[in-house]
Amino acid sequence: MLRTIYFSGAISGGRADVALYRRLVSALEAEGHRVLAGAVAAEDVGAGGEMLTPDFIFARDLGWLDDADLVVAEVSMPSTGVGYELAYARHRRGIPVIALYRPAHTTRCSAMVAGDPGIVLLTYEIVEELLPRLLESIRRAAGYSDRLP
Repeated sequence: MLRTIYFSGAISGGRADVALYRRLVSALEAEGHRVLAGAVAAEDVGAGGEMLTPDFIFARDLGWLDDADLVVAEVSMPSTGVGYELAYARHRRGIPVIALYRPAHTTRCSAMVAGDPGIVLLTYEIVEELLPRLLESIRRAAGYSDRLP
């Protein structure tokens, strides 16, 4: 079973979703996963990001991606950093990516995410509707499912 999940979401693009990120990270941790989220889910980090140098954040986050078995990314808020992380995970590491998208949040999901056949895209309106589907997608990425014989 996949145990280490890198959670990705917008920081510089806006922090309106930090409570949502925190809720998603908590749900993943409650399932027994180790979640690497850094500033993304930190309530005390604003749109200016962490008070660390860009090169430190870059090296740290790539190290976390190297340690991850799977990436879960909330992609409703456009973010260059999230896109970079998804491309790194998919094409450099070859690890599964699950993208979470709320259609009411933006006009459309980025074609680079929605069009990638290697990304599982879960569209949702409310978290309660999303969580069972997200957990099932993680199980499938781990190579098993409660629904399979």
